[in-house]
Amino acid sequence: MKLSTTTRTVAVSAALAGTLALTACGASNESSGTAASGGGSSASSAPQLSGTLVGAGSSAQQAAMQGWTAGYTTVQPGVTVNYDPVGSGGGRSQFLAGGTDFAGSDAALGDEELTQAQDRCGRGGVFELPDYISPIALVYNLPGVDDLNLAPATIAGIFTGAITSWNDPAITADNPDANLPSTPITAVHRSDKSGTTENFTDYLAAVAPDVWIGGAVQEWPVPSGEAGAQTSGLVAAVQSGEGAIGYADESQAGDLSVANVKVGSDYVAPSAEAAAAVVENSPKVSGRGEYDLAIELQRDTTGSGEYPIVLVSYHIGCIRYDNQDTAELAKSFFGYVVSEDGQQAAADAAGSAPISDTLREQAQGAVDAITAGS
Repeated sequence: MKLSTTTRTVAVSAALAGTLALTACGASNESSGTAASGGGSSASSAPQLSGTLVGAGSSAQQAAMQGWTAGYTTVQPGVTVNYDPVGSGGGRSQFLAGGTDFAGSDAALGDEELTQAQDRCGRGGVFELPDYISPIALVYNLPGVDDLNLAPATIAGIFTGAITSWNDPAITADNPDANLPSTPITAVHRSDKSGTTENFTDYLAAVAPDVWIGGAVQEWPVPSGEAGAQTSGLVAAVQSGEGAIGYADESQAGDLSVANVKVGSDYVAPSAEAAAAVVENSPKVSGRGEYDLAIELQRDTTGSGEYPIVLVSYHIGCIRYDNQDTAELAKSFFGYVVSEDGQQAAADAAGSAPISDTLREQAQGAVDAITAGS
């Protein structure tokens, strides 16, 4: 099987003219421009900026970030966006410590982190924009089994280590017509602090609480299986081991097989449309700031055509930056990201689901509020 390749950092600059390059994640922010670009869809109508915007975080966002930065370069060729896919937890930590201008995260900020964000961002508060919606796929390596159905309790049993072979009765019950081998199962999880892990375990806790007792966590709580660092490491581990199964953003699945998940009475394959359907029917988290658009996902849905193992990845930043140049760059870049052009760029690069018009309007309101000052 082909090994999926990933890069450690995405950077786009005028000199590269849309080509992606590897860069170190620094914290410089120089800009020369008179105003930020609002929507980011037309270079001719946007005042031209220059400088560097620095972010770090979600490795699941990596393919989408490549699409965003490549598209944004056509709008603002003088701006470089550096992004280090260090993982959601690392990205949030770097942002909260003031080391980056924004974070990419597959989970919204927790209560303690919100307090830290208030210290980082001051009275303007923090924004959390759900800019990237994608299914988390159950990727597996089982030669001869191209179609696999798994019920929620079965998935939980596999990842707790209770189900250890591919011909276990629980799996054969989901797949009565399949010729399942007795191959041992190797369940692969993330070794780092991961928003993808938090989304996956949140699903397990919601749909199989009697089997999965580890809760919704960013760090894997069960001492079983194997581990891989970041999305690329997990996918590589599944690719290299016959009988392995793991969880990863569908855009990173590569040539691995992908399981169908039981929802209600149907088995649903991961797709952008099925992921978007869950998000559209889920409410916002209550009690947060005006520009905090965190979503409370309905993991236990039984809706037709909905895929509940979904990842909503956020961009997290300050409504009020200390530096005017940084504020202009952030407003310009995130204006492009939430625009129709930006969402299409992510869909083309990563197969993600574009955000709805309602969510776009809310996100644009947050982008419009970005400013500078103490």
